[in-house]
Amino acid sequence: MGKINWGRVILGGLVAGVILNIFESVLNGVVLTKDWQAAMSALGRTMAPSAIAVFVIWGFLAGIAAIWLYAAARPRFGAGAKTAVITGFAFWIFCYVLPNMGQWALHLFPHRLIAIGTVVGLIEVLIGSVAGAALYKEQP
Repeated sequence: MGKINWGRVILGGLVAGVILNIFESVLNGVVLTKDWQAAMSALGRTMAPSAIAVFVIWGFLAGIAAIWLYAAARPRFGAGAKTAVITGFAFWIFCYVLPNMGQWALHLFPHRLIAIGTVVGLIEVLIGSVAGAALYKEQP
């Protein structure tokens, strides 16, 4: 079992992060923008201008974390898309489903928005994980 190639984790993670950020930008910044504005208004809040930067940074960090998980699992499950899908699914459970369950239970946002974000999150994470994993290579 080789050591994790951190350079490749970062490279693959940045690619995955670009994919996550594209999906999130289109979904939340274009398709659901009015729904999110109404949801924030119902809470008596507006989104701070700095929030976009935080979301973009989150997307890149999430991409790196997803590829790190792939790199850690690769020696056990083998290299390739199947392992990327398995680890991407696990990442989605931990980083999308579980946190969104809390928001769902608290009724902070409309359930429709949470459900759409969670489902689209699965698609973006699986695509990002497979794309990022394709760039990952073990250290010699």
